[in-house]
Amino acid sequence: MKQHDTKHERDLNGNTFYVRPFGAFKAANLSGEILSLLTPILAGVAPIVAGATVEGDNISLLDMDAEKAAPHLASAMSGINGDKLEALLKKMLIQYKNVSVQLDGKDEAELLTEDLANEVFCGDTQDMFILAFDVIKVNYSGFFKKLGGQFGGVLNALVEKV
Repeated sequence: MKQHDTKHERDLNGNTFYVRPFGAFKAANLSGEILSLLTPILAGVAPIVAGATVEGDNISLLDMDAEKAAPHLASAMSGINGDKLEALLKKMLIQYKNVSVQLDGKDEAELLTEDLANEVFCGDTQDMFILAFDVIKVNYSGFFKKLGGQFGGVLNALVEKV
């Protein structure tokens, strides 16, 4: 089943994270929350658009290196409601049991829980945003590529200014 197959693997601070896609209805539900948070972030995307893939009038922001994008995204998110952001991150990383982690030095991966996330990301919150970006890529890459096609001319102009 697609939902149970790992679609992405990411190494962060010696730990390996495995991301599986959400179920269709959970993905649809979360898309509204993600878009409501991403709208204010678009202003903060300008410094990282130069790292995106441009093909004709289309641009894919999801092809950017998440590690390079994370500081800019974190800065752009500074004006966002913290409670809403925390709730969304919990949904994306923990609640739907779509992320597992193999801790450095361990032989087996385990589901990412709130306690484990607190331990792994304590002092490295930026890595949590990198992982959340990966979850978005796994679940919504087609959506954002199509959205990029709708606004490609505007985004290309932004790339030229950066």
